[in-house]
Formats: sequence, structure tokens, C-alpha cells
Amino acid sequence: MIEKRWIRKDAPDAEQVAHLAGALRVNEAIVRLLCQREIGTFEQARAYFRPDLSQLHDPLLMRDMDRAVDRLVRALHAGERVLVFGDYDVDGTTSVALVYSYLRRFFGPERIDYYIPDRYKEGYGVSEAGIDFAKAEGFQLIIALDCGVKSVDKVAYANERGVDFIICDHHLPGAELPAAVAVLDPKRADCAYPFKELSGCGVGFKLMQAFTEHQGLPEAELHELLDLVAVSIAADIVPIYGENRTLAFHGLRLLNDKARAQRPGFEALRELAGLRESELNVSSLVFGFSPRINAAGRMGDAKRAVAMLLADSAEQAKEKAGVVDKTNQERRGFDTSITKEALAMIEDDAALRAAASTVLFKEDWHKGVVGIVASRCIDKYYRPTIILTESNGKATGSARSVVGFDVHQAIEECADLLDQFGGHMYAAGLTLPLENVPAFQARFEQIVAGRIKPEQLIPPVDIDCTLPLSDITPSFYKLLSQMEPFGPGNTNPVFASENVYAAPDSARIVGNSHLKLALTQDGHHRLDAIGFGFGDYYDRIREGQPFSVCYTLEINEYRGTKTLQLRVKDIRWEEA
Repeated sequence: MIEKRWIRKDAPDAEQVAHLAGALRVNEAIVRLLCQREIGTFEQARAYFRPDLSQLHDPLLMRDMDRAVDRLVRALHAGERVLVFGDYDVDGTTSVALVYSYLRRFFGPERIDYYIPDRYKEGYGVSEAGIDFAKAEGFQLIIALDCGVKSVDKVAYANERGVDFIICDHHLPGAELPAAVAVLDPKRADCAYPFKELSGCGVGFKLMQAFTEHQGLPEAELHELLDLVAVSIAADIVPIYGENRTLAFHGLRLLNDKARAQRPGFEALRELAGLRESELNVSSLVFGFSPRINAAGRMGDAKRAVAMLLADSAEQAKEKAGVVDKTNQERRGFDTSITKEALAMIEDDAALRAAASTVLFKEDWHKGVVGIVASRCIDKYYRPTIILTESNGKATGSARSVVGFDVHQAIEECADLLDQFGGHMYAAGLTLPLENVPAFQARFEQIVAGRIKPEQLIPPVDIDCTLPLSDITPSFYKLLSQMEPFGPGNTNPVFASENVYAAPDSARIVGNSHLKLALTQDGHHRLDAIGFGFGDYYDRIREGQPFSVCYTLEINEYRGTKTLQLRVKDIRWEEA
């Protein structure tokens, strides 16, 4: 297995821990975790454990929000038609489903529609084809969701044709903003909105919140759409603190409320993902829901995903989810075969194996899975990675990065070789002339090699604190689970335990490469553990040597029985 760096977080101030432990009267390890998350008072802890929708910021604090609401209200009263335009990924499709379904009750089905660009014919973001559709069908206003902040030329094209834009985006703006009626993006340099990390769907939700307040409407119906916001937050890997934590908390509460009629599309996804009886959390949304919703856009028409999310009946949702699931199965086939090809290209080339980055190009790779393949390559070769294929006579692809390295900035330094690019610190997309691929590969490698630190090429495991196994009890886990939802910015705590052993005859290999065992410490405190991909450690563990282990905690359900289990992140052997 690939070597990992264990990074132990600094212990919080002992006096602060003691004070908060006295106020909360909970396990001190839980209090240490809270203090590490900068939660040091009883009031902060109460807001953390019980996020309330009253904590949401005033949407009018966002730059241009007043202009956006005024334009939307004018469209409503003037009898105009509105087109809801969104990106083809999970964040974009959930954004469209939220805004379209909410506004439809005011505009009526004849005056509102939605549009998702074709990934292959139109590419990412606002497209001329979408604007032409709006003009031809008599739409006077487009609400762009999860895209548009860099669409200067496209918005100018729309303005020439008498089509207005409200942009709801969360990506970093360029040097020039589009000449839209309103550009809602908390990452605008001139935007004073207190929380900068909303998902695209989150920005769309804020627009609907402002519209609701302007119209003097109760917010309860809008809050019923927070299930969509929660899925977008999980899928787009935005930080789960501040406003995102509140939105995700209440969205997950809706998704897990068995007394409430659930969205048929999500119920169908639960069935397909084998999650019908499970409590949904961020992880199950990421691995159960997101790939299926994303597959619609990766492998064909993302409108199918929106139609599934908007389905009114279980029968309709099941039919549409089945189509989405089939495309996901097709996506898996491409994913597996292309990843195998990409890894072989690295393994067969000594220069690629020794490089600080990976940039691979093959003209017949499927454009819809190159981002996934980049992530798979990082699992094996931990370094900034770009996978490119040919589309419409250009090289196009996706970039993924490693902890602490800004891949977007590195790509930006190659801008003279590119037609377009955009994204975040850890994920980006790019398009360039085919003839520029070799020069780009060389330039990007030079930039990465000159800037990346040696330790950034070793995957880190951040460890919150060291625990004796005796501290891990059902009551401890119950408290820990109240810290959910977990995700970036509020990660699932990772613990380390030292000088542990495998209980006699407990270690075994399951599923070809996974290690199943029971851990003991001091001859007792036996706890079950699973290490996915740790099968190579089986022989040494069977020798009975002590080791240190880092892990997260989870509930394993097998044949109706639930048990507390350690999910192994890494193993280190004790020094002799």
C-alpha cells in the first residue's frame, strides 16, 4: 500500500477543555474535538449541535441580490417567461430542480422551463445554443445556476438578443464580470456576504430566500427543498461549516424523516443504492446518490437527472432513476477500462513514473469520466493529475490535485497554451488546441516540480487525537454521531490507538483484498475493525506483533445486527 503521513493535530488548550467539559458534561475526548474545531463556549457548542435555520444570513447581504429580486419580480408581474439554466453535474442539476420547482408555483408551467447544456455539443457553462433556445422560445430572463460568472462573451451575446441574465455561481470570478442584470457570487471581491463557501445550489437557495422574503411569503415551503441543497453540498465537496452546516443538517433531517413524504426521485435512488433502511449521511449521498445523478450528464443528457428529481410519483421516479442508474453502470465500465489504460501508461514509462505530476492524453477516452480517472490515478500515484481526451477537435479534460497544492493556479500559469479553463484549488477543467498538448505537459510538469513540496507527494492522514480502546463505547459513539454532518471543514474524527494487537484467530481476508479483524489493547477491550485494501498486512498481523492504528468509527450492520466498528485508515508497526 502507498505510504502515508500521520499528522497529529495540536492538542487544544487544557484550561479551555476543562472549562467546556464542565459546561457540557460530556466525554473529554469529545470536548477536545470541539475545541479543535474552534468551538470553545457553551453557546457555540449549542449552535454547533443544534443548527437552526434562524442562523442563516440575510440574503440581501449578497452583492446584487436586490437587483436579482427586482428583476425576478418584474418578470413575474410582466408575464415574462423564465428559463432556469444549470450545469450538468449534481450541483447544477439540484440547483435547477430547486429553483424551477419553487418558481413554477408562481409562474405556472407555461411561463417557466429548464435547460441543461449538452456536455459534448455545448461544453461547460452558459452556451450560445442555450441562449438561442431561450430567444427562439420567447424567454426574456435566464437564471444561470452553478455557472456563468466567467461567461462574459455569452452574456454579451444574450444582451444583444434582448435576453437578460441573473447569474447564481460560486466559482472564482475572472478579472471581468459578465454584464448581467445581477451576478450573485459570494466569491466576488466586492461581495460582503459573510459566508463564502456556498454550493451553486446554495446560491440559488439564497435567491429564492430573498424572493420569498420580498413577497412576504412563509419560508416553510422553501425549506422543504433543503434535501436538494444537502445533496449539492455533499456532492460538490464544499466545506461543511457555517451556513453550509446548517443547510446540510436540515436537508439531511428531511431526507431521514420517515414520517414525511419523501421526494420520489431520492427514494428511487435510495433503493438503487441499497440505502433504503440506512440513515443517510454525507458519505452515503456522495457514494450512493452523486455518481448516479452525475452519470446522466457524463454519459448523455443531464435533463434526465432533473426529470428524476422533479418526478411527482414513485412510478415515474423509479422509471427515470432506472435510466440514470443504467447510465451509471455504463460510466463504471468506461471508468474501469480507462483507468487501467492510464495507469499502464504511467507504469510503462520511467519518466512518467518519476514525474511530480501526471498529464495524460488519449484521443478516444470518454470525456465524461476523465475527472474520475484523474482521481483514480491519484489513488495510485499521489500527485497533481490531468486527464485529457479529444472533443470537437480540441484536447479537453479534468484536473485533480493533492492536499495543499493549487492545481488551478498551476494551470493558470499555462494560460497562453489554453483556450479556456476554470475551477477550484483541487479540481479544474481545461480545453486547449491538440498541438499544444506536449508543450502543456512539459510546462505543467515544470511548474509542479518547481513548487510542490516533497511531503505533499505523500498522502496525509490527519489524526484528531489518541484514544485508548477502552474509551470507545456505544455512548461515546452516540455523542460523536451528533457532530454530523461530517465533511470538509468538519471532518469525521480520526483517532489513533497504540500498542494494539489482533485478537487471536480474528484476522482474515474478505473480498480478496480487505482485512477483517478484532483489535485488543492490554489484553481486553475487543473491538471489530475493517481495513479496505489492507489485505497485504494479513501475514504480519498474524505474527502477533503490536502495532498502531488510525481509524474512524462507524456502525456495521450485518443480517439485522448493528455493531460498533473501526474503519482502518492506516497501520504502523511499533518500533522494536
